[in-house]
Amino acid sequence: MFILFLIFLWNIHDIYVAELSGVISPASSSYLLRAIQTSEEHDASCLIIKLDTPGGLDESMREITKRMLNAKIPIIVYVAPKGARAASAGFLIIYASHIAAMAPGTNVGAAHPVGMGGEKMDSVMVEKVTNDAVAYLQALAKERGRNERWAEKAVRESASIDAETALKLDVCEIIADDVYELITKLHGRTVQVDTREITLETESQSVKDITMTIREQLLLILTNPNIAYILLLLGIYGLFFELQNPGMIFPGVVGGICLILGFYSLHLLPVNYAGVALIILSAILFILEIYVTSQGLLTIGGIISLVMGSLILFESDVPFFRVSWEVIMIVVIIIAAFFTFLVALGIHAQFKRQTTGKEGIVGEIGHAKTDITKDSGSVFVHGEYWNAVSDKKIKKGSKVKVIGVKEMILNVEETEST
Repeated sequence: MFILFLIFLWNIHDIYVAELSGVISPASSSYLLRAIQTSEEHDASCLIIKLDTPGGLDESMREITKRMLNAKIPIIVYVAPKGARAASAGFLIIYASHIAAMAPGTNVGAAHPVGMGGEKMDSVMVEKVTNDAVAYLQALAKERGRNERWAEKAVRESASIDAETALKLDVCEIIADDVYELITKLHGRTVQVDTREITLETESQSVKDITMTIREQLLLILTNPNIAYILLLLGIYGLFFELQNPGMIFPGVVGGICLILGFYSLHLLPVNYAGVALIILSAILFILEIYVTSQGLLTIGGIISLVMGSLILFESDVPFFRVSWEVIMIVVIIIAAFFTFLVALGIHAQFKRQTTGKEGIVGEIGHAKTDITKDSGSVFVHGEYWNAVSDKKIKKGSKVKVIGVKEMILNVEETEST
């Protein structure tokens, strides 16, 4: 009896579940590749990838699908929860799975390729990448026994279908309300893994979640274009302020860290370096405005350069690889307001009356300690005795106002001010 129990335990294989929600990026690829590796190392019954994505980077998608095609365990891709989708690159991940499943109220398709770099694709390039996507999807369809014709339609016409239609058209194999219903429906199904036929035994198997590591979560944050944009700006301005005010340390440390993280983010994303150059130019123009009298022209140039650089930094046909308008406007307003404030302080300081030194005494009220003529005299002003002269004779004891200073001699006039 004990031996039978050990045999039973030996044959238990856990079901692993990974969840990908959001854009397909290097972070997504790193996470799913690790999930497949972990599932293989633990000889899992299968790996379920719960998917909800609008699409993403072609390179990351191909890394995922290539690993799925060479997996040593069955991989099930499940579009869920209700209202989720697997569009664009996500649709190709569906086709690379051994079994595709969908929750009611979900949809798949819309796989027409889009430009992810800094330039728009011309008609010839569009045709090339479209044909490449069609060929790749059809190869996946043949490998997994799915509908090749509709796969082509999803690419060329950006067609999209719901779960029920996908089941009828052999785009997916199962419709399930949740993971546990999916596990029940998986039991007994046969899939081809490499050269082996594997019959899934999912009844009474434990379910283990594979979550993102801290590194993968950080990578996910850094591949957000808005975060990358803000890190880049913080890095540039932090270093500029440190260079302008050596010894402050804090701006330099923060700026250095942000700049390194910002450039790492740019390395992961489809960046247009003309946008980076314009953003750096805007910072230079803003800094110069503090030191050069330009009647605001440098500030205007800085604003234009910043806006243009921000718009083309991650130029793409899809919104999730562009900096949002809201973030751009907030950043531009804050930076422009800050430097305008600094310039205004500088202008105010230039026109403000001196309050220290001999120039600072102009306008002060005092008393004549002697008679004052155009040649000589003495006054008591601001707690000090000064030699003084006046264009008109002033009697001793009269109130006087300082109207000028020349070679430590005050020029005064009689006044009634208190």
